[in-house]
Amino acid sequence: MTARLWVIIPAYNEEKWIEGPLRSLAAQRHRDFTVLVVDNASTDATADVVRAFAAAHPELDVRVISEPQKGTGAACDTGMRQAIENGATHLARTDADCLVDPQWTEAVMRGFASGLELIGGRFKARTDDFAVPMAERAVLAFLVAFGGYTARFRRANRGPGYLGPYLLCAGGNTAITARLYELCGGYPRSCIEEDHEDRTLVNRVRRVTRAYGRRRDMVVYWSQRRTKAWGIRNTFAWYTSHGYRGETVDVR
Repeated sequence: MTARLWVIIPAYNEEKWIEGPLRSLAAQRHRDFTVLVVDNASTDATADVVRAFAAAHPELDVRVISEPQKGTGAACDTGMRQAIENGATHLARTDADCLVDPQWTEAVMRGFASGLELIGGRFKARTDDFAVPMAERAVLAFLVAFGGYTARFRRANRGPGYLGPYLLCAGGNTAITARLYELCGGYPRSCIEEDHEDRTLVNRVRRVTRAYGRRRDMVVYWSQRRTKAWGIRNTFAWYTSHGYRGETVDVR
């Protein structure tokens, strides 16, 4: 069976950002994929920007659907299941404020070819969005990596039902087979304030397979807007355990 890759992008009020990931996807070396943006109850022109981009770039299959239930998990789940209904065999996700490396989809498919069914990629900081000092970006990157390592020792991520160790698999750089997505139950239909949907997905996967891992060649550049708004300490606390929540969780 021929692999059919779909890339899912959840988006809430991202009219200023959404062209970034779309342009980076249009620049991919491996071009055999469909992009599905899930407009998650936006009150701005996010969907219109996506449609305009699609019209201006007919060489790239870009689609947009609406998910009125607010929540990153709900938007991702709707997008993944819509893709599967339309014949997707392999799924990848990035976020509306991220830029994917030119060989990202190529790396995704190499990861699947190696036998992995859930893949977590590597993040690098964007340098074109906010003037966050290099030292601060380096510190945050270290803290996030350290947090991912220590997360495997958290009680919620341990137990006899898991077939393998916990893996940090951040939503903005994730890929999963359609088969495994349906088998494990997929993303929880939750709000970002309630649950780290990527953590829940990983733990669901760990209960049914050991075929998951990381790929260093699967690179995504992530925005520093949360760091700029909250600072390193609060951003780290948010990503690790929701230990900090700003007045506005959806930082724009």
